[in-house]
Amino acid sequence: MAGTLLSIDEITASYGEAQALFGVSLRVSAGQAVSLMGRNGMGKSTTIKVLMGMVPLTGGAITFAGEPLRRKRAYHIARLGVGLVPEGRQIFSALNVKENLLATARGQGPWTLSKVYSLFPRLMERQHSMGNQLSGGEQQMLAIGRALMTNPKLLILDEATEGLAPLVREEIWRTIGEIRSTGQSIIVVDKDMAALSKLCDHHFVLERGRTVWEGDSASFAENAASVSKLLSI
Repeated sequence: MAGTLLSIDEITASYGEAQALFGVSLRVSAGQAVSLMGRNGMGKSTTIKVLMGMVPLTGGAITFAGEPLRRKRAYHIARLGVGLVPEGRQIFSALNVKENLLATARGQGPWTLSKVYSLFPRLMERQHSMGNQLSGGEQQMLAIGRALMTNPKLLILDEATEGLAPLVREEIWRTIGEIRSTGQSIIVVDKDMAALSKLCDHHFVLERGRTVWEGDSASFAENAASVSKLLSI
Protein backbone atom coordinates (compact mmCIF):
# COMPACT_ATOMS: atom_id res chain seq x y z
CA MET A 1 0.00 0.00 0.00
CA ALA A 2 1.17 3.51 -0.82
CA GLY A 3 -0.37 5.33 2.13
CA THR A 4 -3.81 6.64 2.99
CA LEU A 5 -5.89 7.78 0.02
CA LEU A 6 -9.15 8.54 1.86
CA SER A 7 -9.61 9.37 5.53
CA ILE A 8 -13.08 9.80 7.04
CA ASP A 9 -12.85 10.79 10.71
CA GLU A 10 -15.85 10.86 13.05
CA ILE A 11 -18.12 12.60 10.58
CA THR A 12 -21.62 13.79 11.41
CA ALA A 13 -24.40 14.88 9.05
CA SER A 14 -28.09 15.72 9.12
CA TYR A 15 -31.11 15.97 6.87
CA GLY A 16 -32.64 19.17 8.18
CA GLU A 17 -33.17 18.68 11.92
CA ALA A 18 -32.84 14.90 11.68
CA GLN A 19 -29.28 13.76 12.40
CA ALA A 20 -28.25 10.81 10.23
CA LEU A 21 -24.56 10.29 11.03
CA PHE A 22 -23.20 10.38 14.58
CA GLY A 23 -19.53 9.49 14.09
CA VAL A 24 -18.53 7.48 11.02
CA SER A 25 -14.85 6.69 10.48
CA LEU A 26 -13.32 4.87 7.52
CA ARG A 27 -9.97 4.68 5.77
CA VAL A 28 -8.87 3.50 2.34
CA SER A 29 -5.24 3.05 1.36
CA ALA A 30 -4.07 3.40 -2.22
CA GLY A 31 -4.71 0.14 -4.06
CA GLN A 32 -7.01 -1.18 -1.33
CA ALA A 33 -10.56 -2.54 -1.60
CA VAL A 34 -12.81 -1.74 1.37
CA SER A 35 -16.35 -2.85 2.16
CA LEU A 36 -18.99 -0.71 3.86
CA MET A 37 -21.82 -2.76 5.35
CA GLY A 38 -24.90 -2.26 7.47
CA ARG A 39 -28.63 -2.77 7.49
CA ASN A 40 -30.92 -0.46 5.54
CA GLY A 41 -31.10 3.00 7.04
CA MET A 42 -27.88 2.71 9.06
CA GLY A 43 -26.04 5.50 7.20
CA LYS A 44 -24.13 3.80 4.36
CA SER A 45 -25.53 5.84 1.48
CA THR A 46 -25.52 9.01 3.58
CA THR A 47 -21.81 8.48 4.24
CA ILE A 48 -21.22 8.21 0.49
CA LYS A 49 -23.33 11.32 -0.18
CA VAL A 50 -21.37 13.32 2.40
CA LEU A 51 -18.11 12.12 0.87
CA MET A 52 -19.34 13.19 -2.58
CA GLY A 53 -20.47 16.63 -1.37
CA MET A 54 -24.16 15.87 -1.88
CA VAL A 55 -25.02 16.19 1.83
CA PRO A 56 -23.27 18.81 4.01
CA LEU A 57 -20.68 17.67 6.52
CA THR A 58 -21.59 19.04 9.95
CA GLY A 59 -18.73 17.60 11.99
CA GLY A 60 -15.56 15.58 11.72
CA ALA A 61 -13.28 15.63 8.68
CA ILE A 62 -12.81 14.01 5.27
CA THR A 63 -9.48 14.10 3.47
CA PHE A 64 -8.92 12.69 -0.01
CA ALA A 65 -5.46 12.48 -1.61
CA GLY A 66 -4.24 14.89 1.05
CA GLU A 67 -6.93 17.51 0.41
CA PRO A 68 -9.72 18.36 2.89
CA LEU A 69 -13.16 17.97 1.30
CA ARG A 70 -15.20 20.19 3.65
CA ARG A 71 -17.37 22.62 1.65
CA LYS A 72 -16.22 21.26 -1.70
CA ARG A 73 -18.91 20.78 -4.32
CA ALA A 74 -19.66 17.40 -5.88
CA TYR A 75 -18.10 18.29 -9.25
CA HIS A 76 -14.87 19.38 -7.54
CA ILE A 77 -14.68 16.10 -5.60
CA ALA A 78 -15.25 14.16 -8.81
CA ARG A 79 -12.45 16.10 -10.49
CA LEU A 80 -10.13 15.19 -7.63
CA GLY A 81 -10.57 11.56 -8.66
CA VAL A 82 -13.59 10.06 -6.89
CA GLY A 83 -15.79 8.01 -9.23
CA LEU A 84 -19.26 6.99 -8.06
CA VAL A 85 -21.54 4.16 -9.16
CA PRO A 86 -24.67 5.49 -7.43
CA GLU A 87 -27.44 3.54 -5.78
CA GLY A 88 -30.16 3.11 -8.38
CA ARG A 89 -27.58 3.44 -11.23
CA GLN A 90 -28.96 6.80 -12.47
CA ILE A 91 -27.80 6.36 -16.03
CA PHE A 92 -28.78 8.93 -18.67
CA SER A 93 -31.88 7.33 -20.18
CA ALA A 94 -32.03 9.75 -23.12
CA LEU A 95 -28.48 8.84 -24.24
CA ASN A 96 -27.34 5.59 -25.78
CA VAL A 97 -24.72 3.36 -24.17
CA LYS A 98 -21.77 4.86 -26.03
CA GLU A 99 -22.94 8.41 -25.30
CA ASN A 100 -23.35 7.57 -21.60
CA LEU A 101 -19.75 6.39 -21.48
CA LEU A 102 -18.28 9.28 -23.45
CA ALA A 103 -20.24 11.84 -21.41
CA THR A 104 -18.01 11.21 -18.38
CA ALA A 105 -14.69 10.48 -20.12
CA ARG A 106 -11.95 12.54 -18.51
CA GLY A 107 -8.23 12.94 -18.82
CA GLN A 108 -5.49 10.48 -19.60
CA GLY A 109 -5.65 7.14 -17.85
CA PRO A 110 -6.02 3.41 -18.26
CA TRP A 111 -9.79 3.38 -18.72
CA THR A 112 -10.79 4.05 -22.32
CA LEU A 113 -13.92 3.19 -24.28
CA SER A 114 -12.27 0.12 -25.77
CA LYS A 115 -11.10 -1.09 -22.35
CA VAL A 116 -14.58 -0.67 -20.87
CA TYR A 117 -16.01 -2.60 -23.81
CA SER A 118 -13.43 -5.31 -23.19
CA LEU A 119 -14.51 -5.47 -19.54
CA PHE A 120 -18.21 -5.48 -20.51
CA PRO A 121 -18.63 -7.03 -24.00
CA ARG A 122 -22.39 -6.70 -23.59
CA LEU A 123 -22.06 -2.92 -23.60
CA MET A 124 -20.28 -3.01 -26.94
CA GLU A 125 -23.12 -5.15 -28.33
CA ARG A 126 -25.67 -2.66 -26.99
CA GLN A 127 -23.67 0.53 -27.62
CA HIS A 128 -26.40 2.09 -29.78
CA SER A 129 -29.25 1.16 -27.42
CA MET A 130 -30.77 3.90 -25.31
CA GLY A 131 -30.23 3.81 -21.57
CA ASN A 132 -33.90 3.14 -20.86
CA GLN A 133 -33.83 0.09 -23.14
CA LEU A 134 -31.30 -1.80 -21.01
CA SER A 135 -31.97 -4.50 -18.44
CA GLY A 136 -31.10 -3.88 -14.79
CA GLY A 137 -27.86 -5.82 -15.14
CA GLU A 138 -26.88 -3.94 -18.29
CA GLN A 139 -27.64 -0.64 -16.57
CA GLN A 140 -25.35 -1.60 -13.69
CA MET A 141 -22.59 -2.52 -16.13
CA LEU A 142 -23.08 0.85 -17.79
CA ALA A 143 -23.01 2.69 -14.46
CA ILE A 144 -19.72 0.99 -13.56
CA GLY A 145 -18.25 1.67 -17.00
CA ARG A 146 -19.34 5.31 -16.83
CA ALA A 147 -17.57 5.76 -13.48
CA LEU A 148 -14.42 4.07 -14.81
CA MET A 149 -14.36 6.46 -17.78
CA THR A 150 -13.59 9.26 -15.30
CA ASN A 151 -10.33 7.37 -14.56
CA PRO A 152 -10.88 7.67 -10.80
CA LYS A 153 -8.29 7.31 -8.08
CA LEU A 154 -11.10 5.86 -5.95
CA LEU A 155 -14.11 3.95 -7.30
CA ILE A 156 -17.20 3.79 -5.07
CA LEU A 157 -19.97 1.28 -5.74
CA ASP A 158 -23.10 2.07 -3.70
CA GLU A 159 -25.32 -1.04 -3.43
CA ALA A 160 -23.23 -2.86 -6.03
CA THR A 161 -25.62 -5.76 -6.71
CA GLU A 162 -28.95 -4.61 -5.25
CA GLY A 163 -32.00 -5.86 -7.13
CA LEU A 164 -30.07 -7.99 -9.62
CA ALA A 165 -30.75 -11.61 -10.51
CA PRO A 166 -28.32 -14.18 -9.00
CA LEU A 167 -26.47 -14.89 -12.26
CA VAL A 168 -26.11 -11.18 -12.97
CA ARG A 169 -24.82 -10.60 -9.43
CA GLU A 170 -22.16 -13.25 -10.01
CA GLU A 171 -21.11 -11.50 -13.22
CA ILE A 172 -20.91 -8.12 -11.49
CA TRP A 173 -18.81 -9.55 -8.63
CA ARG A 174 -16.47 -11.21 -11.16
CA THR A 175 -16.06 -7.91 -12.99
CA ILE A 176 -15.42 -5.94 -9.80
CA GLY A 177 -12.74 -8.52 -9.03
CA GLU A 178 -11.13 -7.82 -12.40
CA ILE A 179 -11.18 -4.08 -11.70
CA ARG A 180 -9.70 -4.76 -8.27
CA SER A 181 -6.86 -6.77 -9.82
CA THR A 182 -5.68 -3.69 -11.75
CA GLY A 183 -4.80 -2.00 -8.44
CA GLN A 184 -7.86 0.24 -8.46
CA SER A 185 -8.81 1.58 -5.01
CA ILE A 186 -12.43 0.68 -4.27
CA ILE A 187 -15.20 1.13 -1.70
CA VAL A 188 -18.04 -1.38 -2.09
CA VAL A 189 -21.37 -0.93 -0.33
CA ASP A 190 -23.24 -4.23 -0.29
CA LYS A 191 -24.66 -6.92 2.00
CA ASP A 192 -23.11 -10.04 0.43
CA MET A 193 -20.62 -11.04 3.12
CA ALA A 194 -19.26 -14.00 1.15
CA ALA A 195 -18.49 -11.93 -1.94
CA LEU A 196 -17.07 -9.03 0.08
CA SER A 197 -14.82 -11.34 2.10
CA LYS A 198 -13.18 -12.54 -1.13
CA LEU A 199 -12.92 -9.12 -2.73
CA CYS A 200 -11.97 -6.69 0.03
CA ASP A 201 -8.93 -6.18 2.26
CA HIS A 202 -10.71 -4.32 5.04
CA HIS A 203 -14.29 -4.08 6.25
CA PHE A 204 -16.43 -1.51 8.08
CA VAL A 205 -19.92 -1.96 9.56
CA LEU A 206 -22.28 0.90 10.35
CA GLU A 207 -25.14 0.89 12.82
CA ARG A 208 -27.34 3.90 13.58
CA GLY A 209 -24.94 6.27 11.88
CA ARG A 210 -21.79 5.08 13.64
CA THR A 211 -18.91 2.79 12.75
CA VAL A 212 -19.42 -0.13 15.14
CA TRP A 213 -17.02 -2.70 13.73
CA GLU A 214 -13.96 -2.77 11.49
CA GLY A 215 -11.30 -5.31 10.67
CA ASP A 216 -9.14 -6.91 8.01
CA SER A 217 -10.13 -10.03 6.10
CA ALA A 218 -8.73 -12.42 8.72
CA SER A 219 -10.68 -10.67 11.48
CA PHE A 220 -13.74 -10.57 9.24
CA ALA A 221 -13.62 -14.35 8.84
CA GLU A 222 -13.04 -14.93 12.55
CA ASN A 223 -15.95 -12.67 13.50
CA ALA A 224 -18.36 -13.66 10.72
CA ALA A 225 -21.12 -14.61 13.17
CA SER A 226 -21.05 -11.30 15.05
CA VAL A 227 -20.82 -9.28 11.84
CA SER A 228 -23.72 -11.24 10.38
CA LYS A 229 -25.76 -10.44 13.48
CA LEU A 230 -25.09 -6.73 13.02
CA LEU A 231 -26.37 -7.00 9.44
CA SER A 232 -29.52 -8.96 10.29
CA ILE A 233 -30.87 -7.55 13.56
